[in-house]
Amino acid sequence: MLEPPSAYVEGYAKARLWDQLQADNYIRHTTIGDPVLDPVLEEISSLPPADLYRFVEAGIEQHDEVLRNAPQALREFFKNLEEPPWLDYEAFRPGVRAFNANVDLMLIAFVTGVLVEGFSTLIAKSFNMTGRVAATPRRLRQNNRQLLEIFYPGGLFRDGDGWKLSLRVRFVHARIRSLLAKSDEWNHNAWGTPLSAAHLGFAISVFSQRLLEYSSLVGARFNKEERESVLAVWRYTGYLMGIPETILYTNSAEAKKIYGITPMCEPPPDADSIAMANALINSIPAIANIKNQDEEKQVLTLAYRLSRALLGNRLADQFQYPKSFTLGTLFLYRSKQRFVRFAKNQQIIRSQNFSQLLQISVYDEGGVSYKMPDHVHASKSSDW
Repeated sequence: MLEPPSAYVEGYAKARLWDQLQADNYIRHTTIGDPVLDPVLEEISSLPPADLYRFVEAGIEQHDEVLRNAPQALREFFKNLEEPPWLDYEAFRPGVRAFNANVDLMLIAFVTGVLVEGFSTLIAKSFNMTGRVAATPRRLRQNNRQLLEIFYPGGLFRDGDGWKLSLRVRFVHARIRSLLAKSDEWNHNAWGTPLSAAHLGFAISVFSQRLLEYSSLVGARFNKEERESVLAVWRYTGYLMGIPETILYTNSAEAKKIYGITPMCEPPPDADSIAMANALINSIPAIANIKNQDEEKQVLTLAYRLSRALLGNRLADQFQYPKSFTLGTLFLYRSKQRFVRFAKNQQIIRSQNFSQLLQISVYDEGGVSYKMPDHVHASKSSDW
């Protein structure tokens, strides 16, 4: 039996009674971050931020002339980036088609179910402690952008924006991990490693398998090939984001095991989880550019009801959601969405879905930004 961070002691003991191997593996990864990138950023920690951003951009965008002047550790990191032996680009095609046919419903499931559930773990501390709650609408738009790009045809090729954005997320996570690790506010003995591999392994399992489940509950339809393909897209995305393969699922069954053991090992959601979950839901009207107060209230009411119906009353109550009656909520919503699809031309639906996702995603004028935080607190950090 491992010696876990103190916040996990009680849950870990109970989780081992359910599945010893999964519980041990999860707890082992609570003290692991990104084993490859973290040491690189530590080695080059004295590099001025502007130079770091420039060299990271050069590595991701393949500007070899600029990268030649980067520290050797960073050059080696990019040189050693390899495609895993299990990668099959052809396996992404059915998932890309399914995404574009169901993007509106997958987005609803992503925001009201998947992302919120991700904050049920202690990962919420990493986000809330930095004071990034105020930036939740922009972060949600960034999530939408990554979602769009990884499911864009060719998006996960080396020169695709899905590939680039996933590497960018990896660097941002490593940077925040480093800043928090050096902060007096982070309790290593209690919480383990900030943005740990355990939390990211759980998150990618939820982003994939749980996304399929929640999307189906709100009206999306997937066949077996499409489900496996969506899992393949997210698995490679997780690999690019630096999640160790020791906690990166290989199939649907493994993804279910990971997000099944996680709530057993984790302590109950605390104030940080509550703040992040509700910030996500409350950012939806801003993302949708809704300014009318009555319409905003209607959207929030529906979002909370759908989220409660997807997550279940236990987790919704832990998040301190408003009380609401959800019996029949998913059935009625699902029925309405499927009727709309029956009545409309599928090509029109795909076009409208794509346009909608473009409108609620971040597309900065200068292209993808490779700036990163330079202070643990957002209020004291440069814009990024």
